[in-house]
Amino acid sequence: MSDILRPLIVGAGPAGIRAAQTLVGAGIRPIVVDEAPSGGGQIYRQRIVPDERSPQDLYGSEAAKATALHETFAQIRDRIDYLPETLVWNVRDKAADVATGNRTRRIDFSHLILATGATDRVLPFHGWTTPGVFTLGGSQIALKSQGCAIGEQVVFLGSGPLLYLVAWQYVKAGAGVAAVLDTAPFSAKFHLLRGLLAQPAVVLRGFRYAAELMARGVPVHFGVQPVRIEGKARVEGIVWRERGKERRLACDAVGYGFALRSETQLGDLAGCRFIFDARDRAWRPECDMAGRTSVPGIYIAGDGAGIAGADAAELAGERVGLILLEDAGFSVDRTRISVLERRLAAIHRFRDVLEAAFPFPDPWAGSIADDVTLCRCEEISVGHVRAAVRDQGVFELNRLKALTRVGMGRCQGRMCGSAAAEVLATACNQSLDSVGRLRAQPPIKPLPLEIAADGEAA
Repeated sequence: MSDILRPLIVGAGPAGIRAAQTLVGAGIRPIVVDEAPSGGGQIYRQRIVPDERSPQDLYGSEAAKATALHETFAQIRDRIDYLPETLVWNVRDKAADVATGNRTRRIDFSHLILATGATDRVLPFHGWTTPGVFTLGGSQIALKSQGCAIGEQVVFLGSGPLLYLVAWQYVKAGAGVAAVLDTAPFSAKFHLLRGLLAQPAVVLRGFRYAAELMARGVPVHFGVQPVRIEGKARVEGIVWRERGKERRLACDAVGYGFALRSETQLGDLAGCRFIFDARDRAWRPECDMAGRTSVPGIYIAGDGAGIAGADAAELAGERVGLILLEDAGFSVDRTRISVLERRLAAIHRFRDVLEAAFPFPDPWAGSIADDVTLCRCEEISVGHVRAAVRDQGVFELNRLKALTRVGMGRCQGRMCGSAAAEVLATACNQSLDSVGRLRAQPPIKPLPLEIAADGEAA
């Protein structure tokens, strides 16, 4: 039976690795494609060049989990077909178009597991394109994989658990953290008390991060509204509004983000049906509890199916591997599947607590100035969107794209799409789900102009 199975796993993070491990355990040899040079995903990203830092230095309290995941991947390495530094840029007709360096080829598959993870949600404001401004994820990658900070005096801004984690990691690494600016009010943090019974270790760890930051003299401000980042050739400072007053702080770098958004382009190209996730404020491929999408043979695991974190991604990866095997006619341990589903359900319930503690900044879309750049690739401002609503009656996101070029640049809307939807919905006084979503187009990320096709399917 294993001879006719040719599963393709996109992503070698927690979900992808656990899915591969499950398939290998059943005698299946999956293909694992990943853009990174080594397995681990964004959360457990490995160093590009080995240095003296220990796993504890790199991953803190998550060091044991990171080490275990890396060791698992090393153990199954000779029983999978692994393609690192490879981009899946299209999915069609039971095959994936992949690019490695300057070469592209097609890989046929019998089943597809999308473990593509998530990226930072970016909400533009004055100065966000200034050199020295990074996303929270980008700030973390620089520290983990390259062993460098994004600046000497860094301000971390936004909302979500990642805000405090990255700031704490910078402090532990000896980097200068000038301040943490949380857009959520302090009162919202009391919601975390509801999570103590469900996930006590997670909540207490978050409290520890905040307490250690303050103990080391890092100012933490709550309920802030970003006004602008100052500087031309480089970040020189940040201005925000707090309790009705503007405040300024000198810094040479800013790391910011407003929670995460799922990477969903490949699911779209594969023909999966989408649904609107109100909690994540985003559209994502519809899937059942097991990870099956509306397209037979295509599954989703991890943050690509809704933001839930690394622990949930590992559980979901194992579960989707078992479900794929069951769908293919293998006998699987249903008791283990039930255990995985109970643990995942508990984590997803805890997500409601986190959303209450780190709420989305609802006033942002209505308060942002017209001259703020919304789509940096095409240099489209917020005012262009509002003008399209006012003068041309635009109320749908793809129509907005056609008329203004929002989302037509290098990022294909991956960075600006969620912000454009928020601005459009507010400008036309519609709900966020009613303005729709940007349809994915291949290639989902830029390809070299000199790319050549091998001409044969793998």
